[in-house]
Amino acid sequence: MKNVVVLTGAGISAESGLKTFRDADGLWEGHDVMEVASPQGFYKNPDLVLDFYNQRRRQLQTVQPNKAHFNLKELEKKYAVSIITQNVDNLHERAESKNIIHLHGELLKVRSTSNPALIYEWDNDLVLGDVCEEKSQLRPHIVWFGEEVPLLEKAAEITLQADILVVIGTSMQVYPAASLINYTKPNIPIYFIDPNPSITESQYKNLTIIKDVASSGTDKLIELLC
Repeated sequence: MKNVVVLTGAGISAESGLKTFRDADGLWEGHDVMEVASPQGFYKNPDLVLDFYNQRRRQLQTVQPNKAHFNLKELEKKYAVSIITQNVDNLHERAESKNIIHLHGELLKVRSTSNPALIYEWDNDLVLGDVCEEKSQLRPHIVWFGEEVPLLEKAAEITLQADILVVIGTSMQVYPAASLINYTKPNIPIYFIDPNPSITESQYKNLTIIKDVASSGTDKLIELLC
């Protein structure tokens, strides 16, 4: 069974009604990125940061996976599929995909501020005073700017094993996640699904661009691969 590795970004969740965090003006829901997505922002104004993610968590619970998520599950009938996502939502899980890596963390988890190994499932609001078993404040289990991406090495190893690479709904501009495309074996087929693709077929060998949104773009992908 061939290995299909899928890199997904905000574009695949947008069709479910989830806003992409960063707007065209570079703000995240009206906030400067460093205010709500950096360790410095958290220590400066933890209430603001916790409220920001509480709102995202509540919004996530109002939406459902879309056709693109279910199409990736459909691929598992013929391929060994691994999903490496920059998204912090759980829509891939809810579509019942089996192998998922969240590069940037998970919205429905929190972790200790003193011991990163203490991670907890969390689907309610998180407030000051919510502490881990070691009595340290809990924070969103999100990789913020300036922090290491713990699962990057594992993601690179998985990408290296790909027989087919699929990129969906990501600008390929956010590093280090964007570097994963360079870990593929030479000359494997690469499919890039995005209504406004940021790369061209001249940049990579065997690149097929499907200029479409994730749902109908993955319909076309299924036709090509299955």
